Amino acid sequence: MTASAHLLQARRQFIATALLALALAGCQTGGGRPIIRPDQAPPSTVGGVVSTEQRNRVAIMVPLTGPDAAVGQSIANAANLALIDSGDRTLRLTVYNSAGPGGAAVATANAIAEGNGLILGPLLADEVRAASPIVRAASVPLVAFSNDESVAGNGVYILGFTPNQSIDRVVTLARQRGAARFAALVPTGLYGQRAAQAMLASVRDAGGRMVAMETYNRNPAALRTAAAALNAKGASDAVLIADAGRIAALAAPSLRTTPHILGTELWANDHLLGATPALRGSWYAAVPDARFGQLATRYKARYGKAPVRLASLGYDAVLLAVRSSRDWRVGAGFPLGALRDREGFAGVDGIFRFDRRGVAQRALEVRQVTAAGTTVIAPAAKAFGG
Repeated sequence: MTASAHLLQARRQFIATALLALALAGCQTGGGRPIIRPDQAPPSTVGGVVSTEQRNRVAIMVPLTGPDAAVGQSIANAANLALIDSGDRTLRLTVYNSAGPGGAAVATANAIAEGNGLILGPLLADEVRAASPIVRAASVPLVAFSNDESVAGNGVYILGFTPNQSIDRVVTLARQRGAARFAALVPTGLYGQRAAQAMLASVRDAGGRMVAMETYNRNPAALRTAAAALNAKGASDAVLIADAGRIAALAAPSLRTTPHILGTELWANDHLLGATPALRGSWYAAVPDARFGQLATRYKARYGKAPVRLASLGYDAVLLAVRSSRDWRVGAGFPLGALRDREGFAGVDGIFRFDRRGVAQRALEVRQVTAAGTTVIAPAAKAFGG
């Protein structure tokens, strides 16, 4: 067996072991090492457990106060769960509040001053922008939970689910299944701008034709007006509603019947899409959901409540850090080559790898909305090609 084959076999074995731990851990109780907050004393050295001085330090940076505190705490809890499930004893996780006094900039400076060689987070794009110059100056990589591609690059990586990949996946499938004329309803604001750009590029690359696009403010009257304007521009084979499921449910009845209504990754957060008859049969692309159910069960058993959907980002980020720690000497800089692995990584949200911009490329499945929920009509890839 060649050296590269040995490496690939070891990688697959690690992935299988980590995900099996998640599947089986729900049968276990107690144990585990909590995330260590900056204001808590480090744990004592016990028996054969490696002391904190002999561990590489990794920061989890999330909002623990303010309007996003519940999301941040859920991500931090899932990160801790990943460390427990992996059985790793080489990393020390410390959580920092990106919404505390001084915001993400102060939290980042503190994390670096306290010896963290890798930062996982923060959550929001503005927080990433505040942290970026600090981590770059210190040559400490940052793997953020944001989905804003504009903040990636030069040592900053993003794990979030981006609309352009979701739109490209569902448009490509629609084109392969006969759609040629495309239209879109997109909201005003940054997400709408990004969705509109992604839609135009995806339709062009798939060899289709964009026949209409209308924007709207998020209120029912504006939505109906935009839908009427879209209808007036002629028939299309597929219409993208680039918004949350509840907005799509308001818009869809106003659209003329088309072979396909398409959605974005935002639809994955709404489990009542099928309650709107006009949305039944529509398609959207998102990360695979099967393993998140396992994570949710394990999380609820430990923390007494269900995690937010974004909690999987914290879990997968720690799995990535654990795998990378094999080549990370204590006291040395984080091995950046680990983040550039073209074979990619696997976790709760399926496979992913970082492109040269530092954006997580993901394998997405396409789901069709049914009266009872959704069904997968095009599964996510199991491995990256090329």
